[in-house]
Amino acid sequence: MNTPDPALRQLAGLDKVIHEPGRLAVVAYLNAVAEADFLFLQDQTGLTRGNLSSHMSKLEEAGYVAVEKMFVGKTPRTAYRLTDTGRTAFASYRQQLLQALGEGV
Repeated sequence: MNTPDPALRQLAGLDKVIHEPGRLAVVAYLNAVAEADFLFLQDQTGLTRGNLSSHMSKLEEAGYVAVEKMFVGKTPRTAYRLTDTGRTAFASYRQQLLQALGEGV
């Protein structure tokens, strides 16, 4: 009987909310900035409006992203920022992934 590779176990334990490529891109961008608006995230990730909106809803439901809707003049603006929970989850995800890939911490 083969012993399961510990690295594969670590990969299986990655946060599924963050691991999806579109959400991973969003969380990585938000981790690098204080906040970003919807159009910036759409431009940076290349996601469609509907796809980005769906990903943002999942991140908000998980408590990883805070949303602020406002008007700048007469133009609506939706701003997003990682919550403390989101930053912690991303740091943990990153650490697990690096360990699983043998890159250390």
